[in-house]
Amino acid sequence: MKLKQPYFLPFILICMFLSCKKSKETGAEIQASGSKIIHNQEAILPSGNFDTIINNKQVNLYWLKNDKIKAAFTNYGGRLAALWVPDVNGQMTDVVVGMNSVKAFIESTEPYFGATIGRVGNRIAGGKFTLKGRTYTVPQNNNGNALHGGNKGFQDVVWEAKQPNDSTLILHYKSPDMEEGFPGNLDVTVTYVLTSDRGLQMEYEAVTDKATPVNLTNHAFFNLNGEGKGSILNHKVQIYADKFTPVDSTLIPLGNLIDVNGTPFDFKDSHTIGERIEIDDEQLKNGGGYDHNFVLTGKQFNRMNHAATVIGDKSGIVMNIYTKEPGLQFYSGNFMQGKNIFKSGVSDEYRTAFAMETQHFPDAPNQPEFPSIILEPNEKYHTISQYKFTVINQ
Repeated sequence: MKLKQPYFLPFILICMFLSCKKSKETGAEIQASGSKIIHNQEAILPSGNFDTIINNKQVNLYWLKNDKIKAAFTNYGGRLAALWVPDVNGQMTDVVVGMNSVKAFIESTEPYFGATIGRVGNRIAGGKFTLKGRTYTVPQNNNGNALHGGNKGFQDVVWEAKQPNDSTLILHYKSPDMEEGFPGNLDVTVTYVLTSDRGLQMEYEAVTDKATPVNLTNHAFFNLNGEGKGSILNHKVQIYADKFTPVDSTLIPLGNLIDVNGTPFDFKDSHTIGERIEIDDEQLKNGGGYDHNFVLTGKQFNRMNHAATVIGDKSGIVMNIYTKEPGLQFYSGNFMQGKNIFKSGVSDEYRTAFAMETQHFPDAPNQPEFPSIILEPNEKYHTISQYKFTVINQ
């Protein structure tokens, strides 16, 4: 035994070294694994899937974050691709549906997922309007009407992007005179900011050298239970509106306002989306469900209209919507057909997401009784909307 001790001691030391090394490596693996958990959002949305050139302009993916929430945008179409907020258990949940690549956004049968919309959000009847004695024509891309700016709206352009800090993205686009038939060179800036109170703020600014209609918004599609978590019909909705704008079968406003009392459009008190969506109602038939503009009552919060409150039935996530706009377009996902694959790997099945677009009223250039959307050369277009997230009982 005495002869073997010199050999045994180095053996022990070697084993201790290897054990220590293995422990350190295991610790590194655990740390790496933790990093993957922390940064798994980036894995869902690989930056390489957005790093491309379109029309000689660079496209990228931009991450916005603070210590409360996190979002991903691409400057192709000024799109909100994802938005993570905590649910009632503190689990980070992606409440915005979208694609995991520019290619998928381009090829989608729904062109507006998460997009910044312009020049004119919503519909223009027949794609025509008259301004200062001249009639202008916008391409008809939706049942004989112009929708969201025509064939190539702002959802299809590459915006100049600047990220001055972790929580802010500034997008800029110059829309040339007569683009999609709209008069005037329109200079647009949209600033997206994640706020310290779990909010996403959208600030829109524009100037023009000729009178032109402008109605900017964002077309995020939400599922507050999380992308791919099924139907939104059990989400609870409250909309602070006494009236809505009824529409014809092509979703063009009839020009009048209808009181919501006694109708399935009365969301002054909370109702689930699916509670009345299938009843025999002409307006629901025209929209295939809810696809209507609500006239906000002017209920104020921080000098903005409190437009709506939506609650995810499974997540407990509460979304409050505030805006300086007079209207809110509520869309219940009626035209989703399961033809597109979201970043989570699930398809966009019927009514698995909804939209709440802050805006002026549809077809405003042809409806003299509606608030005007005409921007003059000596004016500045400026409006702000916010989505703020809490959880129930908070």
